[in-house]
Amino acid sequence: MFSLGSWLPALPGLAWGWALLDALLQGLVGACAVSVLCSLLKVYLYIQCANNPERQAEKEVMAARRPLLEPLQVLVLTALLALVGSRVAALVVLEFSLRAVCTILSLGKGAHSSQLYLLCQYSLGCGVSCGLTFLLEGAPHRTCNLALAAGLAGLLALHARRLARHVCALYELHSRQRYCGLCLLLLPAGHGIPRLLRNALGLTFAVADLAAVELINRDFLSTGEAVRFWTPLCICYTLLVVYMQEESRQSTGRGAAFRTVLVRMGGLFILLLTVGRWTDILHVLVSLLGELWCLLHSGALLESCCRQDFAQQPRLDRRAGSGSGETSR
Repeated sequence: MFSLGSWLPALPGLAWGWALLDALLQGLVGACAVSVLCSLLKVYLYIQCANNPERQAEKEVMAARRPLLEPLQVLVLTALLALVGSRVAALVVLEFSLRAVCTILSLGKGAHSSQLYLLCQYSLGCGVSCGLTFLLEGAPHRTCNLALAAGLAGLLALHARRLARHVCALYELHSRQRYCGLCLLLLPAGHGIPRLLRNALGLTFAVADLAAVELINRDFLSTGEAVRFWTPLCICYTLLVVYMQEESRQSTGRGAAFRTVLVRMGGLFILLLTVGRWTDILHVLVSLLGELWCLLHSGALLESCCRQDFAQQPRLDRRAGSGSGETSR
């Protein structure tokens, strides 16, 4: 390995250019992670809709070809993740992790929230960016390592997108005629995609949370400064989580998802007005654009996830009722 900067003279403007390149590469890795998540979730939802005659309309919407929208989504998300600072990205990661844990604990036994996979898109990008910032901080070949990571992430995102296109175009035909190995593999294993995503996201956010705490604490010179920052942050996040848990019980769908984003970013904006810096305020606005962009891009998937979660609830209620009846007998 070699350092690209070692071949060029040390100039102040050149150092700024390398920092910008590093930020763009980190943003690209995060955007590719979001693309892989959406592609795999699309494969799972399409298979579920194909096996359910009542969800054929959802299947047709997901199968619609949008050749320019997917690369545009990666480019825009790369730019937004490159613009947001590590401090705000760390706060976004910690807030989502707390909210995800509370959501999972509030669900019934055997239940899972498909919407949570889509609501974590921007937080996932921020988490990958935080993890890379922490792991590669001070590395002598940082740019080369980021370029390698971006190449691998782009290759993985490309193959995941090809898988989603193949499934949307040919899954029903191949599963009936049974001559495509990939579609035959998805027949018994397609229902395991959410478990795969849960494990991957759990590991990613575990690393991202550790990196986020370290990135935030490195700005404090004393314990008193850290306490003055973390105390209002914990209070604000606790109130946000309680409010959003009540909101999620009362309403679902795209409207509720957009309201949740506005409340989260609004709370973070007010918090950083008191304990943050002016650059943090700008980065919160960038994060708001990122959250809205991810939700707008995944509108059809979000609607399908809402319907699936709503249809799953009666089955869980019946299962819980039968279990309590057997216990009483």
